[in-house]
Amino acid sequence: MNDLPKSADRVRKAAEALGLTIEIVEMATPTRTVAEAAAACRCPEGAIVKSLIFKGQQTGRPYLLLVSGANRVDEQMAAATLGETLLRPDASYVRTVTGFAIGGVPPFGHATPVVSFMDADLLQYETVWAAAGTPMAVFAVDPKRLKDATGAEAIAVK
Repeated sequence: MNDLPKSADRVRKAAEALGLTIEIVEMATPTRTVAEAAAACRCPEGAIVKSLIFKGQQTGRPYLLLVSGANRVDEQMAAATLGETLLRPDASYVRTVTGFAIGGVPPFGHATPVVSFMDADLLQYETVWAAAGTPMAVFAVDPKRLKDATGAEAIAVK
């Protein structure tokens, strides 16, 4: 475990604190995009967890949407569910809120508390794969355990 990059080790420790046992895998090829991650993990694109940060227009509050790789967020639908208009923040905001760069944002272990929501479509899979702090590191997890550990509310995103 000590040979993990610092950011991936932070994810491992955050998982432990949440009661999740995960094995972080460093891939030989990047896993920044859904297609790259699905190929590397040898799973359907829908089983890839996209950890997307949005910013509430009225409150400035960060929101984390854990989205199936097969889906694109309908921002108006998500905004109606969350109760405010959502903005797509820049990479600097994402790094400030999460402590991770885009392409490696995990579903937990963020620098600041983030309200989390999970795409209900992820729950159809036995196992999903999520970023583990770097564009080359991922981990597999039962989506129901991920939902419970993060306190995410399951919602429709499309």
